[in-house]
Amino acid sequence: MYAYIKGTLEEKTKESVVIEVNGIGYRIFMSDQAMEKLGELGEIVKVYTHYHVREDNISLYGFLSNEELKMFELLIQVSGIGAKTAIVALSNITPSQFAIAVISNDIRTLTKIPGIGSKSAQRIVLELKDKLKTEEAIAKEESNEVVISNENADEAVQALQILGYNKTEITKVFGKIDIKDKSTEDIIKMALKYLAR
Repeated sequence: MYAYIKGTLEEKTKESVVIEVNGIGYRIFMSDQAMEKLGELGEIVKVYTHYHVREDNISLYGFLSNEELKMFELLIQVSGIGAKTAIVALSNITPSQFAIAVISNDIRTLTKIPGIGSKSAQRIVLELKDKLKTEEAIAKEESNEVVISNENADEAVQALQILGYNKTEITKVFGKIDIKDKSTEDIIKMALKYLAR
């Protein structure tokens, strides 16, 4: 419903902020890290949002980047993971670390997130990897894209796809950056500088 909200930061509490836009104050729930980076009271801020509707509750969740928003939306699609757990996850792991953990079956990293046990971590990996395989199959049918023959780059492509980017735009960005001898996480960070624009 709301792609983002831009206005004056009026209030910060333990788990949410209030941003005023044209005389209306929007309470937006955010991760601890995002609230720390958001800015000072009275400043104009921009927050990407997810409008979350449940039978007994309607809430706005806020993020500093589209990657954080995508990670949140992926997590709440996993059975047994709620919005509060997804927000806590964003305080404990970056979107790129999360995507790498999913593609490399790193259950240990995921279980370090408060509220996510071993079974939940396994469900996250299983459900999101299945989703990625489906998207890749569709992409292969639609076009003959360049195959990247570098293991770290392959992992970075998969991680970026988990964060919501399609293979065509990732391949274009890879043509602009030097991926040789770079770690998976370094490639992701470099690619995000272009993709997040």
